[in-house]
Amino acid sequence: MEVVGPNTKGDPFYRGNEDTNYESVHELPYPVSKTKAEQLVIEANGRPMQCGKHLVTCALRPTGIYGENHPLMKEFYEQGLFTRRCMFRAIPASTEHGRVYVGNVAWMHLLVARKMQESPASIGGQVYFCYDSSPYKSYEDFNMEILGPCGFRLLGSRPLVPYFLLQFIALFNVLLQWLLKPFFTYAPILNPYTLAIASTTFTVETDKALKHFGYRPRYTWEESRDRTVKWLQEIDAQRNAGK
Repeated sequence: MEVVGPNTKGDPFYRGNEDTNYESVHELPYPVSKTKAEQLVIEANGRPMQCGKHLVTCALRPTGIYGENHPLMKEFYEQGLFTRRCMFRAIPASTEHGRVYVGNVAWMHLLVARKMQESPASIGGQVYFCYDSSPYKSYEDFNMEILGPCGFRLLGSRPLVPYFLLQFIALFNVLLQWLLKPFFTYAPILNPYTLAIASTTFTVETDKALKHFGYRPRYTWEESRDRTVKWLQEIDAQRNAGK
């Protein structure tokens, strides 16, 4: 998603597909590297190889990935323990994001790899968003689908922290990161880019992967949620057992 997704200028993004013209201007290393990587992959399509054949490439674009062993979800869980399993709403609930289960992303990779061998001309040079039946919600509301069964609560129907204060904290984190760089790596979750991602609607509406290589999600939303919840509940049980 970062290839075409929100930037720190806060441009509006809405539901689109692979043909949508996203006018993104990235400056930070993470989205810049993502964009460059996709560009290199697409440009490599059709390149002759030493064996006499030609390279076939395409790019898959997951939106927000979730699932078992997701380090960011585990970090949210651990941070929530310090506030007694209470999470504070910072982003309006109307800000929607597309999320996709890691098992469905892996399944899409397998299907497109098989189709590349069967019909390389139909796949080469294409880009595909990864999608499934996971609901469109704000990052916070979606995370509560996973954290809620572990006893977490999201406080506030509206943001409890003014947006300008979030911007200040994000900029302060950048300054702190620069000051601490000679001593150790400080990598805060909140920075101007992640704030732009969280506060900007980004969803996709597409069936391109279905049409081109027969992709259908292997896991339903209910299965995806339950598998992720089970993983987090096991972590929670181990923590409680260790007390």
